[in-house]
Amino acid sequence: MRWENLTLESDHSRADTALFGADAVVTRTFDTPEFAGITFHEIRARSIINRVPGASRMPFEWTVNPYRGCSHACVYCFARKTHSYLDLDTGLGFDSQIVVKVNAPELLRRQLSSRRWLGDHIAMGTNVDCYQRAEGRYRLMPGILAALRDHANPYSILTKGTLILRDLDLLKQSSEVTDVGISVSVGFVDPELWRTVEPGTPAPERRLDVVRTLTEHGLGCGVLMAPVIPFLSDHPAQLRATVRAIAASGATSVTPLVLHLRPGAREWFMAWLGRHHPHLVRRYERLYADGAYAPKWYQRRITRQVHDLAQEYGIGPTRAGTARRISEPEPTEHAATEHAMTEPTQLTLI
Repeated sequence: MRWENLTLESDHSRADTALFGADAVVTRTFDTPEFAGITFHEIRARSIINRVPGASRMPFEWTVNPYRGCSHACVYCFARKTHSYLDLDTGLGFDSQIVVKVNAPELLRRQLSSRRWLGDHIAMGTNVDCYQRAEGRYRLMPGILAALRDHANPYSILTKGTLILRDLDLLKQSSEVTDVGISVSVGFVDPELWRTVEPGTPAPERRLDVVRTLTEHGLGCGVLMAPVIPFLSDHPAQLRATVRAIAASGATSVTPLVLHLRPGAREWFMAWLGRHHPHLVRRYERLYADGAYAPKWYQRRITRQVHDLAQEYGIGPTRAGTARRISEPEPTEHAATEHAMTEPTQLTLI
């Protein structure tokens, strides 16, 4: 395992590079059913606030990621490629070799206190899910949320995890002092598709229960309807069923994003497709012949259909980022001002 790629002396040009000493890695396994087959690599990070590369399409500049790798095991997850930086496998290794930044809360509190930090919005859950199964054991998010609350620092969370409800009080306390945006990812409600494509996640209806609970406690929650999977979850009847369920949960917005297949994720997804839906392989090769993204005509069609359905069910279309409620920052010489998403992109789902 090439841990030296993540040490202080490594190339810092990548925004997703974590900084820690190679001699500070502790590897653990736990003899409990929920962690069967999973290995945890505990490290003490030297930096926790990551700057998003300027070329990114993301509508935010800073992220916090307490974990690398994700036991949600979503076959399409674009973050799989990041495991190759550690010489870890981007398939099963990404699902079962989890890097845990055990000092994330204390490190974040220290960085937020720095004079150099300007209080910009911080996005979480955009690489791997911060409320994946490991969080139930390591409990890093309460300390992270408390630090953000205490510094009145705006933030957003994207998750597929129901564990976020454990931190409901902290979320409410944060919302009293700063902007807090919460989005839950639900791309479809088909139970058979869910079992094969997102095997480590809570069921879609459980995630919509999270939306319902957050809304009932005064925390507006949007739904990232992602990914819409071509030929598997994009039939008009499927889109209607998903949007209807999202509307019934009380979501404040719905934002559809079509599956995209970056290197690392593409190979793993296509292998899965060949096993489960071999008749679709050639169709995918044609649809994604020009790169990681489906053609714009297809993306526009899905977006139009979902927005029409959302309006019919009373939630209506939304602009990207609306659910996060981020105020536009004042330009500074230290902070970039790129916040626009130039075209749809699939966030980690995680």
